[in-house]
Amino acid sequence: MRGVICLTLLAGVLAGCASTTPMSNADRLALYQRHAGAPVPSLVLNRTVRRTDWTPLGDQALALWNTQSRGHLLEFRGRCAGLSTAQSITITNSFGTVNARFDSVIVRTPGTANSVAPGCRISRIRPLDGNSLRDEKREMREAQFADRPAGVVPEPEDDTPAGGGAP
Repeated sequence: MRGVICLTLLAGVLAGCASTTPMSNADRLALYQRHAGAPVPSLVLNRTVRRTDWTPLGDQALALWNTQSRGHLLEFRGRCAGLSTAQSITITNSFGTVNARFDSVIVRTPGTANSVAPGCRISRIRPLDGNSLRDEKREMREAQFADRPAGVVPEPEDDTPAGGGAP
C-alpha cells in the first residue's frame, strides 16, 4: 500500500513538472528557423530507411527528420491546410530527390488515403542542426511562480556549508 502511495505521489510530481504551456505555432516555427541553414535546392531521401519522422510547424512548414540530429525544414509557398492534424504525409519526389519549387507535401487524414490532393508546394528547403535545436529546447524550460502562502516562517539558519558537506 505504501508503495502505491509513493508511486502515485511520484506520478503527480512528474506530471506537474511536465505541464508547461505549449509554444505557439509561430514560436515553434521561429525556433526551427533559427537552427536552419541556408536554403538548398533539394534533398535526397534515404530510400533504405523505412520511415522518416516529421514534425508539423503550424500550416506553413514542417521538419523532416532523417536521423535525430539531421533533418530539413520544408517551408511552403502558402498555407498547408490540415498539416497539424494529419495522420501521415506523402512527399512527391523524382528518383528520391525532393526539389524546392517542384515538389509538394500531400496531407493524409483519415478517409483521404487514396484521394489525389494538389498538395502543398515546397518553396524552400533548409538543413536543420538537430543538436543545437535540441539544446535550445532543453534550455527553454518554463518556470511558474505562485504567491507564498500566508503564515510561512523562515527556516532556521544552518551552520552546514552550501555544498552539504562537513565543515
